[in-house]
Amino acid sequence: MPTSSSSSISRARPNAWACAIPVLLAALPAAAEHSNAADPSAAGAALSLGTVQVQAASTGPLPVQGVFSSVDILGASVVQDQRVDYSWELFSRAPGVQVTPFRQGTDAGRFSMRGFNGEGRVNAVKLLIDGIPSNDNAGGMPYLDAVFPMDIEAIEIVRGTNDPRYGLHNIAGNAHVVTRTGGNEGRATATLGSFGTREVQLARGVESGNWSQNYSLAWREGDGWRDHADASKQALSGKWFYTADDGRWRAGLSARAYRNRALESGYLTREQAQAAPRSSPAWSASDRSERDTTQLGLYLDGELADRLSWSTRVYRNHYENQRWVRFSQAGVQQERDTDETHHGAITTLTWRPRVDWAHAFTLEGGLDAQWQDNAAQRWRSAERVRTAQIRDWAFDLNTRGAYVQAVIRPVAALQIVPALRVDRVGGSFDNLQTGERAPVHGYGTIRQPKLSAAYAVRDDLSVYGNWGRTFQIGSGIDAYRTQARSLSPSINDGWEAGVKFQPLPWLKARVAYWEQRASGEVARVLGVDGLPDPGGLGNVGRTLRQGYDLQLNAQMGAGLTGWLAWSRQRARIVMPDPSAPQTAGKEVENVPHHLLTAGAQYRATERLRLSASVSAQGDYWLDRANTLPRTGGFAVLNLGAQWQLTPTVDVGLQVNNATNRRYVYAWYDSGSSGYSPGDGRSLALTLGYQF
Repeated sequence: MPTSSSSSISRARPNAWACAIPVLLAALPAAAEHSNAADPSAAGAALSLGTVQVQAASTGPLPVQGVFSSVDILGASVVQDQRVDYSWELFSRAPGVQVTPFRQGTDAGRFSMRGFNGEGRVNAVKLLIDGIPSNDNAGGMPYLDAVFPMDIEAIEIVRGTNDPRYGLHNIAGNAHVVTRTGGNEGRATATLGSFGTREVQLARGVESGNWSQNYSLAWREGDGWRDHADASKQALSGKWFYTADDGRWRAGLSARAYRNRALESGYLTREQAQAAPRSSPAWSASDRSERDTTQLGLYLDGELADRLSWSTRVYRNHYENQRWVRFSQAGVQQERDTDETHHGAITTLTWRPRVDWAHAFTLEGGLDAQWQDNAAQRWRSAERVRTAQIRDWAFDLNTRGAYVQAVIRPVAALQIVPALRVDRVGGSFDNLQTGERAPVHGYGTIRQPKLSAAYAVRDDLSVYGNWGRTFQIGSGIDAYRTQARSLSPSINDGWEAGVKFQPLPWLKARVAYWEQRASGEVARVLGVDGLPDPGGLGNVGRTLRQGYDLQLNAQMGAGLTGWLAWSRQRARIVMPDPSAPQTAGKEVENVPHHLLTAGAQYRATERLRLSASVSAQGDYWLDRANTLPRTGGFAVLNLGAQWQLTPTVDVGLQVNNATNRRYVYAWYDSGSSGYSPGDGRSLALTLGYQF
């Protein structure tokens, strides 16, 4: 039974971390006697995969890899040459990250972590692109589609609740996509692949004197593995930065635009997905979607004084999505229109004074604000002709946040990071169909204390732990008081304890156990068959998520690198919402028990590079009462090879799902369910040119 199977994961109580911190700190003096760790970075717990550019951290905001615990950085060498339909697929290589492949038009998929799923009911990951917040109102990630792999320099992933830099959507962690900046080189690729895939990517950097410029252009079209799955995507971006002669100030502008026009192959029944996975049901023949996004960012970084740095971002995000979709034969087609404009600003001060009482000390504080202007409309439709309106919402959501954190090194081997973040939320909701107007729930001031500690026992062994609080509020109508009851924010308390070690000169490892408890989780009622959404009816209740993470990164000489990451996780409803007592002790839907990613890159000769990677996950429950059959598990093998024909020309071959494994994504909502088969085996041949 699902309630008893959770015994395979320890049921430590929330105060276990409160007990663990004194024990850990009490052990430090004794351990210090045997520690020869002179390198302050030895206390960190971050792991990197692939080539990552390391920049000096003596000025500017605190570097993520030197402050937080469960940090993983995917470098350019493991992402830039990947051929994927959408960039969220790159996260299948990241440890502890679950990828949810809807594969339906512009809403093709997203990623999640720490026992949260990517269904859209609870989006628990804060996404940033070049420091710009990039979630929509519900926490989705439409702006990620605009960043193609060639333009990505690194992906920084922080899992857990101890990062105070962000508030809204930073429930289980955050991901920061860093694109190319500077350089005087360019690269262009042209790809032909299975299912009519054609793609062109171009990236160019120009540096001259005080100025740096970067441009990116991408176009991808394809017919899709399934019937009625054609898509055409275009992306364009530019970054312009000016650095003062003395290097103490830098100002810049970034602009990014994206367009996607796609057909939707539709959801199948379980039997149809097994018998004819490439088919598209007749009732989806007129389903399609269109998406446009733009992002503008202004940057100003500098040194106000000796050891005092300042960093500011001002941005505007705009997102439009128009979708015609029919989820089942029994349902009706809907036209779903979303139009969101978000303005915001982030500013950070970082002070690194010289102190006599500690080996090192840094104090950082930040302020951020965002103003959202959102509209959501839905119609029942037939063959994309509107028949009746079922939603007409206009709502604004305004957030303000502040944080302060200190990085204290009493000795070189020990790092302690206390932090506090506070957030406030405001806004109003207008139902233009009924004339109803409602304020945001009385969330008040949301306080989020955090504490992290890491200690380098030796150069090759460090222990770490953290405790932190994050929050969740409703999205869309669920953030507003449209019913008599007023909801408080769901408070997420999480803790983690782990060890990072190097058992062999060429092998780095990290093992951790974590828990996260939510006081009153809120999940959107998606209403897939066109039912009106009254709001406030999607409470899950108190939940407990817990799991183990194991990671191995190997550098076996100059020519061979490899990685393996395995996560065991559970997400359980401890105390359900009173309206759903049957979910007590059950597992949250669409959360697999295990996630695995593994791979290797091998430079066989000076001109030939080979790669292989595996992504796998277990089955999950489809419904919150855990009554429907479990499904969704898969293990997919991808292979790649690249030949360097000349110093500037190369040819690459990529085989995705090399074993032609059959698998599905599945959902259940409001009495309906649907299955979307994953892509079969595909080949992509790429010609690359360096200039």
